[in-house]
Amino acid sequence: MMADEETPETPEETPDAVVEPTADEQAEAVAEEAAEEVVAEEVAEEVVAEEVVAEVVAEEAAEEVVAEEIAAEEIAEAVVAEEATSSASEEEAEEEAAPQGKPSVPGAHLEVDIVPEGVDPLGSAETYEDPYAIDDDEAEQGEQKEDEDEEGLVEPISTAAIDLASGARYRATGKRKTAIARVTLRPGTGTYLVNGRILEEHFPRVTLQRNIRQPLEAVGYQERMDVVARLHGGGISAQAGALRHGVSRALLEADPNLRGELKRRGFLTRDSRAKERKKAGLKKARKRPQFSKR
Repeated sequence: MMADEETPETPEETPDAVVEPTADEQAEAVAEEAAEEVVAEEVAEEVVAEEVVAEVVAEEAAEEVVAEEIAAEEIAEAVVAEEATSSASEEEAEEEAAPQGKPSVPGAHLEVDIVPEGVDPLGSAETYEDPYAIDDDEAEQGEQKEDEDEEGLVEPISTAAIDLASGARYRATGKRKTAIARVTLRPGTGTYLVNGRILEEHFPRVTLQRNIRQPLEAVGYQERMDVVARLHGGGISAQAGALRHGVSRALLEADPNLRGELKRRGFLTRDSRAKERKKAGLKKARKRPQFSKR
């Protein structure tokens, strides 16, 4: 080594000197601070999540406890209801088993106060008489009179005196609706000849036959006179009414004294009922066409 070479002098370090950080160091410090903040935020979020989970778990546990309490209350109520029903059924069984006593009747202790018929309930001496009351005798007389009238209509006329000579003929005409009957009465055995046929063939209905025979039965000559009739017009019922009317009028020709009894029994009265005529604008006498508003 050469002694003459001089070594460079290093500056002397002073303890009081301040070293300023460089830009790289400042950037690193800022990055570290940011990373620390991010870590702190994540830690805080984790803490919050843990708290939320803990709250949810606590709520579920509380709900389970409440449900258990409600179930326990329902079980207790069911047990109480079963005990009540069992006790009620036992009481009903005891009541049914116990002998039933006669129930008390309200007012059983009161005395019966019956007022005899004809006695004033207020205790006055005068008796009340109903001015509209009907005596039993009058009622019986009225019933007897009605019975006598009915029997009189059924019994034959005893005053009939008809000449039954061999050549006797009594003719008359009867009408009903549009039917006309020309009747001839003559002595015989009680047969009916209507338009050349017997009564049962021309009038098959028993009710019509009975109505036709009524006039002769009323005078008591149902087996002593024959009836010959010619009928035209109308129907079966109208012809039967016309024949009855004609027989009655023929009996009046035979004995005029029968007018009162025959009139009273309704044999001489012509049945004036007839079919009502059709009206213009109507379907029948009263039937109208169906009304339509629209």
